[in-house]
Amino acid sequence: MTINQSGWRPEMGGGEAAGQATFTGNRALMLEEPLLFEIGSADTTGVDFDEAPQATSRLGGMERKEPIGLPGLSEPEAVRHYTRLSRQNYAIDLGLFPLGSCTMKHNPRLNERMARLPGFADIHPLQPIDTVQGALALIHQLAHWLVTLTGMDSVAMSPKAGAHGELCGILAIRAALEAKGEGHRKVILVPESAHGTNPATAAFAGFKVEDIPATAEGRVDLEALKARLGPDVAGVMITNPNTCGLFERDMRAISDAVHAAGGYVYCDGANFNAIVGRVRPGDLGVDAMHINLHKTFSTPHGGGGPGSGPVVFSAALTPYAPLPFVEKDGDRYALVEEETAGEHHAGSFGRMVAFHGQMGMFTRALSYILSHGADGLKQVSEDAVLNANYVLRQLEDVLDAPFGGSGPCMHEALFSDEGLAEGFTTLDVAKGLIDEGYHPMTMYFPLVVHGAMLVEPTETESKAALDQFIGALRSVAERAKAGDQALKGAPHFAPRRRLDETQAARKPVLRWKAPA
Repeated sequence: MTINQSGWRPEMGGGEAAGQATFTGNRALMLEEPLLFEIGSADTTGVDFDEAPQATSRLGGMERKEPIGLPGLSEPEAVRHYTRLSRQNYAIDLGLFPLGSCTMKHNPRLNERMARLPGFADIHPLQPIDTVQGALALIHQLAHWLVTLTGMDSVAMSPKAGAHGELCGILAIRAALEAKGEGHRKVILVPESAHGTNPATAAFAGFKVEDIPATAEGRVDLEALKARLGPDVAGVMITNPNTCGLFERDMRAISDAVHAAGGYVYCDGANFNAIVGRVRPGDLGVDAMHINLHKTFSTPHGGGGPGSGPVVFSAALTPYAPLPFVEKDGDRYALVEEETAGEHHAGSFGRMVAFHGQMGMFTRALSYILSHGADGLKQVSEDAVLNANYVLRQLEDVLDAPFGGSGPCMHEALFSDEGLAEGFTTLDVAKGLIDEGYHPMTMYFPLVVHGAMLVEPTETESKAALDQFIGALRSVAERAKAGDQALKGAPHFAPRRRLDETQAARKPVLRWKAPA
């Protein structure tokens, strides 16, 4: 098929008169974007340089032996290329982002402005302590808020993300067990409703992972957990609210049972956004919990980073928490490192990172907390839960909600592919949603639900925005239930049609080669 730059297609007629060109795939102002190598060539340059004078090389034999092979582009060509690519991305600034268990919410611009203040944005981790007192004061104040909001004893600020925080907590548990002479405890129990990173983290730290089943209503089977506890169990890793979108009502009983058996309780705090200001994990018997600052406290999320995952600890695990941490001494702030830990933190398992943490993330999170205040943070969680329940109840008549009868959901609404026409799957619904202008929801997770569709609207969205999204998802679901074959080819209006995602993941083409 051919098309010219004005968007003409053969079926419109007048092709010969119009003057045909190679098909570009352009749709109005959404332009099909070629690769850089297809825009320019290595034989040209986008700018003119005078011949460089000969100089003695200082590269010690590491000079490039052949041309680099990059195409030469003018500045407008380069700028337009990346700008056009950016328009093909979906972002929270474009519309509702319904990924479940990810808390993809609006990032207030105030936070961004604070993070870019010179005293925070341009400091160096090797600066003298006396020159970064303001930054250390900020970290110390944020740490205070995190401890207060969770009802815990201390916090390690250095972990860089959620899974990194999980590892931090598990290493502290291992250190505590070894200090008591109980290094033989090598089993971590993980409920089926936990995040997938939990068992991976425990295994990475050298523990054996055993599953604990969920009840029919999607919560931890307390009796099954109690039956498995024993002298070989180091602890439990539990996600609360869990990945089925439900609060673990037996959390205190779970903690008491694990503690009585000599183990520790790790809580995955990725879903803290649903309970912040309402529930303190420390009151539930939690010993360690990571907090995703890039979820609960509105740091930009996605695209590979940046992230931040501070870990709060109970009094039982505080002596084993990692270094460094900020300590206030009179009017001065100091970083407690290996050299200065002394006897008051001699049990630390070590350190997680080379320096301290993510200064930009800390600044954004504290800005978010201070701008909301205690009452505002409580409202955040209440609105997030309200929005999730609104989505659940508005769609449960057209999509199967396996735990819709288990009481109110928390941060997310969970649906399954039960009831779709034969041959239609969750993937078809997700791809159809792209044609409606939305990023797909989380698919096929949690594994306890067949064909899972996990939707987390967060507190960001208004009722009008939710109604628009609900209408779009309802339309796609009704088409899938009716067996609309057009859905099997969706998306039809995206820059790319449906890919073979398995092959794209296993055999990605990462390097451009000139056509033969």
